[in-house]
Amino acid sequence: MSTAFRTAAALILGLAVCGPASAQPAPPPVPTTKILAIGTVDPGADIAKIREILPTEVKETVGLYLDGKIDQWYSLQGRAGVVFMLNVTDTAAAHEMLAKLPLGQAHLMSFELIPLAPLNPLRRLSGMSAKQP
Repeated sequence: MSTAFRTAAALILGLAVCGPASAQPAPPPVPTTKILAIGTVDPGADIAKIREILPTEVKETVGLYLDGKIDQWYSLQGRAGVVFMLNVTDTAAAHEMLAKLPLGQAHLMSFELIPLAPLNPLRRLSGMSAKQP
């Protein structure tokens, strides 16, 4: 691990926990800029049915990538599932989009959706604040 990486990580962690919470105002709300979607095969899912649907699932997932809805995609290590970094800011819209995929329609895969935002502790750096619209 590089020295610069360790220094940045220590700074971020320090900013996240430094100072008495009661002495500082609550941090401003931050906008959701991405959604992390963790998709797992539903318990008891028919693996043969998944294999049958998979080619269509992959094709439609590539379509979402080409449309700019999926920014990054990964496989889960050690279990059946995927992780998508979505270019969507609303969890309801993300859920609707993913439920329309073939495995979602067949009730064979479910997604946990985690809204992500800019790293708020960085606002504590001198001179940094959220821009007002």
